[in-house]
Amino acid sequence: MTNRTRLITAAIAVAASVTGTALLGAAGAASAATGPAHGTLTVSNGTAYVLIGRHRVNFGVPVRDLAWSPDGARAAFIDGSGNLDIARPDGSGRVVVAKNPGNQNWSHPTWQVAAKDTQNGIPAKDNLIFAARDKGVSRLKYVSAKAVHGTPKTLSLNGDPGPGGALPQTGNVWPNAGGHYGTSVYSNVDTGAVYIRDDYLRQQGGKLAKGAQPALSPNEEEVVFVRSVAGHDHVLVEDLMHGNRVKDLTPHATTDYTEPAWSPDGRTLAVRTPSGTVTLPADGTGRPVEVTSTVGLAAYRP
Repeated sequence: MTNRTRLITAAIAVAASVTGTALLGAAGAASAATGPAHGTLTVSNGTAYVLIGRHRVNFGVPVRDLAWSPDGARAAFIDGSGNLDIARPDGSGRVVVAKNPGNQNWSHPTWQVAAKDTQNGIPAKDNLIFAARDKGVSRLKYVSAKAVHGTPKTLSLNGDPGPGGALPQTGNVWPNAGGHYGTSVYSNVDTGAVYIRDDYLRQQGGKLAKGAQPALSPNEEEVVFVRSVAGHDHVLVEDLMHGNRVKDLTPHATTDYTEPAWSPDGRTLAVRTPSGTVTLPADGTGRPVEVTSTVGLAAYRP
C-alpha cells in the first residue's frame, strides 16, 4: 500500500467514525492572440461571455459550469445544447467531447488528469468527470477529454464496508478532481454528504462529512464544501491530513456563500454569493471580499 493510499484510507476511516455585469477591473475584450493569464479568476454564468480576469471572452455558445484543465490550456463546459465541450482559453477551437442524447441534464465537468505510473502498471488519465441526470436519477459519468462525440461511461464507486455502508450509486453530483493522482470528491443529494474517491490504486472511496458542492485542494490535503448553518450557506474546509478536522471559513455569514473554488496555489477561495463573486483566504484568516458583481460559477485558470 502506497503512502497515497494510506492517506485516503485514513481520511475515510476517520470520517466514518464521526459521522452580473461588472468585471474584475476595467472592462474590455480579450485578445484572441494572447488569451487570459495563468492564475486568473474566471466566472461563467450560462451566457456566451465568460468573465476572465478583466475581460469578457465570447466563446460563441452559452457556457455553463466552466472548469480548467490542470495545465490551463483548455476549458471544459456544458454548452447551450447540454453537450460537453472543450475550448481554448480564448474560446477558439471548440470541440464537442460528448453529445447529450437530448433527454439528460449534464453539469459540473471536472478534469481528471494523472501521469502514467509504470511501476504500478497504471496508465495515464486525461478524463472529464461530470454529473448526468436522466429521468430524475443522477449518476457520475466520465469520458476521455480527447474524445469527439464520445460515449460517456458510468464512474465506478466502490468502498470498504463500514459504519456508512455501501456507497450510494445514484444521487451523486458536483464532482471535483484535483492533484496528481486523479483523486476526486463529490456530494450526494440523498444523503446530504460529501464523499472522496481515490482513483489511484484501489479505486475506492468513502464518506467524509455532511455538506455539498465540494472542491479538492490542489495538494489533495483539504476539501472545501458548503453546509447550511443558522439559516445561511457557509463555506467549511476539512483537513484530511490532521484527523479530518472541519473549520468554518465564514462563521459570521449574513448571506449565502456557495460553489467554492481553489486558487492554483491553494491559498485563496473564490465563492459565489447572491450579489457577486467574493474571495477569501483558504486558512480562514480573513473575511470575504467582493471582487466582481458578476454572479456565476467561479474557477481559476491554473
